Amino acid sequence: MNNELKSFGNDISQQYILMLQDWVPANSSIAIAVEHSYIYFHSGHQDIQLKIGQQVMPGSIAEQVLRTHKKTDAILDNSLFNTPYYGIGYPISIQDKPAALVVILPSTFTMKKAEPFQFLTGKQEEEWNPVAISKISHIESLQKKTWFYVDKEQFKTGITLKELQLRLPPYFIRIHRSYIVNIHFIKKMARDLTSNFIITLTDGSELPVSQSYINNLRSALEF
Repeated sequence: MNNELKSFGNDISQQYILMLQDWVPANSSIAIAVEHSYIYFHSGHQDIQLKIGQQVMPGSIAEQVLRTHKKTDAILDNSLFNTPYYGIGYPISIQDKPAALVVILPSTFTMKKAEPFQFLTGKQEEEWNPVAISKISHIESLQKKTWFYVDKEQFKTGITLKELQLRLPPYFIRIHRSYIVNIHFIKKMARDLTSNFIITLTDGSELPVSQSYINNLRSALEF
């Protein structure tokens, strides 16, 4: 990495920290990415480690800011640290290069949620069907599209999993980067031959539980 760019990143980062300290919690972390890698990281979390020079991961807040050149509102993300976090990304410029300033809020941070969805409108072929949230067994992200399932029927929605997670009732749990499940439709949980957790739903569907989200499930179901 260019040492001049790294040094400049440190200097400008300190300026941003001073600007943000009025509203950012004291134990927040701050990262700055230029082009495809991180040039600065200040850790306010003992459990977060990010190395200077680390590549920006696809789908992360930094990647979205660099791609769209727009502010990315607080969203739940787990692409950097194998654990979900709240973060806000801002487009900035360093030495005429597009950059992203990411404020990573502590895990204890609770953002004010909008009212939970009461229903989702899903598309099947050329029909749009409003479906009560309580009837949805699970939601899946597949091939950059979002699908939800009711009695094994599949419906497409334009709302992403990250957006849904902020607006779903508390009985919906994120269990994987690709799945959110309605706990009322869980029949059983067991480990497979590789010791990974698998959820079996009442309709017989099987969903994997990733290590990043296993604590969500344990906390919700108290096992």
